Amino acid sequence: MSNPRTNIAALHAYTPGEQPQGAEARRVVKLNTNESPYPPSPRAVEVLREMSADALRRYPSPASRELCEAAAELHDLQADQVVATNGGDELLRLALTAYAAPSSDAAPSGRGGIGVTDPTYSLYPVLAATHGCSVTVVPRTEAFDLHEATAQRWNDAGCAVGFVVNPHAPSGKLLGFGRLAELARAFHGVLVVDEAYVDFAAHDALGLIRGADALPNVLILRSMSKGYGLAGLRLGYGLGSAQLIGVLHKARDSYNVDAVAQAVGGAALRDQAYARTVWQKVKDERARLAETLREMRFDIGDSHANFVLARVPADLGTTADKLYEALKAKGVLVRYFDAAGLSDRLRITVGTAEQNNRLIEEIAEAIAAPVAAGGDA
Repeated sequence: MSNPRTNIAALHAYTPGEQPQGAEARRVVKLNTNESPYPPSPRAVEVLREMSADALRRYPSPASRELCEAAAELHDLQADQVVATNGGDELLRLALTAYAAPSSDAAPSGRGGIGVTDPTYSLYPVLAATHGCSVTVVPRTEAFDLHEATAQRWNDAGCAVGFVVNPHAPSGKLLGFGRLAELARAFHGVLVVDEAYVDFAAHDALGLIRGADALPNVLILRSMSKGYGLAGLRLGYGLGSAQLIGVLHKARDSYNVDAVAQAVGGAALRDQAYARTVWQKVKDERARLAETLREMRFDIGDSHANFVLARVPADLGTTADKLYEALKAKGVLVRYFDAAGLSDRLRITVGTAEQNNRLIEEIAEAIAAPVAAGGDA
């Protein structure tokens, strides 16, 4: 059997959060992968129930026309400024396929890699490794702000695509619109603003691609997984100039979004009253959860996402990894990253009030146990 390409053989694949199955899934409180704690729009569910066998027999709209029209109307754009994708992750891959060059191909010009900040969504370097292109990492500040020299560092390295998650993952920090505009104008490549969590934020970056001052090098990612409760559907979309989106259409798979996703996603986008009600519930619970954890002496920054990043203080009597394991043993899943700058923190998805109460109770018990026993956890 033929050997895989060298870059694939050496690849460390993306590690998703734990996904319990079957009976186990019904027992755990799952606060580790930033899914919505609430069901999708009733209108979307009704569309799913009414899907006909004939709709499954036929190929779907190749360019997801009605879904793109719904997104364009919602965001005050034209339909040719929208591309629908099989999850937001496909949009990331499309950006690399269309604009980044494998290192061997980029050698003559020195351009073609990707730029990221650190920490960030760990799929970005995996996609780059799959594509065979270089990665230029610019660390974020201790407060998770962008380094002032981010654009310059990416330009110096010849990056063709830069990725910025906003609100940031895993901190939840939101960059101001002006800072993003400054980065986009200074960067010589395509800037992907990953707004997977923007439904829970105070503002978005749509102003970068609308009106007379629209920037042609900005691609905005939107996801239906978090804010619309459709993580199981795998649906996202990209927004940008018609020229940029046209290039991505050239690189996407044929019929890349199935008929069910197109119909259900379109219905969810059109039910903004329900979506905004859910977003507000999450934001209210986010505030309550963060304040409660602060009272328990965790360090919690301001989050504009549907999660909080909690730093475990050194004198709490336990560590982040031990607390993660203790919660897991009690049937509460959160996310722990064994990485520099994050190993003393837990990322916790905002759940329902009942789920958050269970989390708080289990944390209180876990951090009290070492004290009662007179020793370390």
